[in-house]
Amino acid sequence: MVRVLHIVTSMNRGGLETLIMNIYRKINRSKIQFDFLVHTNNEGAYDEEIRNLGGKLYRVTPRSKGILKNKRNLIDFFKSHTEYRIIHQHVSSLTYIEPIRIAKKFNVPVRIIHGHNTKQGGHKIHKYIHYTNKLSIKKAATHFFACSEDAANWMFGPHELFNINYTIINNGIDSERFSFNLGLRNEVRNEYNINDRFVIGHLGRFAYQKNHRFILEVFNEVKKVENSAVLLLVGDGKLKSEIINKIKEENLEDSVIFTGVVSNTEALLNAMDVFLFPSIYEGLGIALIEAQSTGIKCFASTAVPKEVMITNNIKRISLQEPASRWAREILAYKNGYFREGQMQQIKTNKYDISEVSYWLEELYENVLLHR
Repeated sequence: MVRVLHIVTSMNRGGLETLIMNIYRKINRSKIQFDFLVHTNNEGAYDEEIRNLGGKLYRVTPRSKGILKNKRNLIDFFKSHTEYRIIHQHVSSLTYIEPIRIAKKFNVPVRIIHGHNTKQGGHKIHKYIHYTNKLSIKKAATHFFACSEDAANWMFGPHELFNINYTIINNGIDSERFSFNLGLRNEVRNEYNINDRFVIGHLGRFAYQKNHRFILEVFNEVKKVENSAVLLLVGDGKLKSEIINKIKEENLEDSVIFTGVVSNTEALLNAMDVFLFPSIYEGLGIALIEAQSTGIKCFASTAVPKEVMITNNIKRISLQEPASRWAREILAYKNGYFREGQMQQIKTNKYDISEVSYWLEELYENVLLHR
């Protein structure tokens, strides 16, 4: 058995964590086993499932709690865990690549860096570090993955300058789980008492990147025309209290539902009539793949990479367009539409998790043969 060490911040519910778990559940665990090095002492949403699937969890001090302590923890880890021949670090930027560097010093033969974003927030110093680490990542890592061409170009490019050969790993989903289910739709709509309402939904953490303030602007414009409209917000995050306050200011408390973090996202997507995803930047947007699979009409910003457009149910609109333009597009579906699952489209475009898992399994085995 090959044990692959995934290096992440934590294993809570998020886009890249969902991708890893989707693969982990489907991969042949008699051949490939996943273990996790996390940068938190808190229990993650997926930790118990990881242990049940046979994975191990290791914890190191996060860099925010001490750069030197973080480095010492990493050195101690790789000194005592020489069994790992593949490490797979997942990043939103190249600001932090210390695990890859230290793994190289301890002769880990396969060192994968996997980019999941197309932009980075934070202080200017973080952007500077990201750029300077582009100059050294080619020497530190052996393989380069990204979730889209835009993510690869931002993370490892421009290609003519940095000359890094990368591989696109599709953000696969369980297309059968995210098929359209009328019974499930009615069940959820009954639960939230929204049977006769026009439901606009969003799935994502409350963070600047996800653009919740603009979601509220669009929803306000929709309400001017369709007063029965309801906004269903799935997720949690640092900016949630700010959005709650904004909703109170706009007197929208009776029209907005917060579900928090849930495990049955497929049920909530089935309950929605329109899916809104106006991200300011995005590596790919796995939630959009899931939403399309359920047959829902989706509206995303042009900041979302074009690879996400795998069905006819999605339209990208520029964030330069006013909220009223977005609302007009959404309101075209206020009286309903014929809806059917798009499982075959997901599979045809190679976003089904079974294919992604099998392909990655083969890749792990093949790269070891050449190391």
